[in-house]
Amino acid sequence: MPVNIPETEKKRVVIIGAGFAGLKLARKLYKNGFQIVLVDRNNYHQFQPLFYQVATSGLEPSSISFPLRKVFQKIKNVHIRIANVERIHTEEKIIETSLGTVWYDYLVIATGAKTNFFGNKSFEENGVPMKSVSEALYLRNRILLNFEKAVTIRDPKELKQLLSVLVVGGGPTGVEVCGALAEMKKYILPKDYPDLDFSSMEISLIEASPQLLGGMSKESGAKAKKYLEDLGIKVMLSHKVVNYDGQTVELEDHENFQTETLIWAAGVQGQMPEGIEANKLVRGNRIKVDRYNQVEGMENVFAIGDIAYMETEKYAKGHPQVAQVALQQAATLSKNLINKHESKNWIKFEYKDKGSMATIGRNRAVVDLPLFRFSGSLAWLTWMLVHLMSIVGVKNRLVIFINWLWKYFTFDQSLRLILRASSEKPKRR
Repeated sequence: MPVNIPETEKKRVVIIGAGFAGLKLARKLYKNGFQIVLVDRNNYHQFQPLFYQVATSGLEPSSISFPLRKVFQKIKNVHIRIANVERIHTEEKIIETSLGTVWYDYLVIATGAKTNFFGNKSFEENGVPMKSVSEALYLRNRILLNFEKAVTIRDPKELKQLLSVLVVGGGPTGVEVCGALAEMKKYILPKDYPDLDFSSMEISLIEASPQLLGGMSKESGAKAKKYLEDLGIKVMLSHKVVNYDGQTVELEDHENFQTETLIWAAGVQGQMPEGIEANKLVRGNRIKVDRYNQVEGMENVFAIGDIAYMETEKYAKGHPQVAQVALQQAATLSKNLINKHESKNWIKFEYKDKGSMATIGRNRAVVDLPLFRFSGSLAWLTWMLVHLMSIVGVKNRLVIFINWLWKYFTFDQSLRLILRASSEKPKRR
């Protein structure tokens, strides 16, 4: 059954996914004579770079999420449908969703990426990923519940296992969550739990490659390692995890690690809807596209953002899966769709690297710009400014800024709430 969407004379662009790429494209196109149908499983846009702050009680989920319908209030030619996309039928030019079918003139796949466990079921079942607001909130609950349980335990070995945290993956997410946990351990937890000895709490970071922050310079990777070690983090490079049963982490060529909290930040893979042929997929479950972000061999079907794999002279192995690539691809595709509508020539996508950055706690960050790099307090302030201005919504920016300001001067935050969904309906009195 077709989903109820008004029929117009405008060309219909169906966008699957409201992440950085999908939202940017919709905002670029709605003023240019298209009907936009934005399909997502959630009714909000989520700011992924700050998931780790939700997980470590630095921010509330609502601070980094923004309702999609509020973005497009009073705009009649943007139609939002909250649904799961079950299959794409390119020959019929329709997508099959949990609400019904939707036809399109142009289809844009912007489904982003999900956690990649590299086929290891033990980490998938027992590790904790952090690729959505709900997963970040689950991790926050998990950590806080462990602390609550720890105050009831006397056995030192069991206590250490409960308090210790192992982070797998030395990219920005892994580095940033380690820094946030270290600051919680130093400034906050001893005040909340005065009867616990947090000297037994180990925070460790394992990375399979010989460098942290693999997408950044070696100098920044080395500086991040020093910052983490200064905070008391045990950093293990060139080590691989093999298995995890929920308590014991087995490592290759190293002694086992005991913990009940393993945070998996080791990799991502594309979230692929059904209906794309296997020969159009590449490593990482990404869709191969040409220089115009068009899926090869598919008319009027495009992919942008983390799900898209494009080879260029400068990026022979595809572009990095970061927000700037997604935003720039959305901007270029919007121009090309407008050009096609006006019978003008298309322009090829060319990524302009504006730099990379990562924060490792208070007054500690690293920034790589195209012409130079820097670290320390200035890098930390730069990181804060860039992320603050990238947030959707003035209110969200203000809330985040106040939280950051309060935390900076008080060395504390008041968001350590254990919020769990109830499976039972409340009883009437």
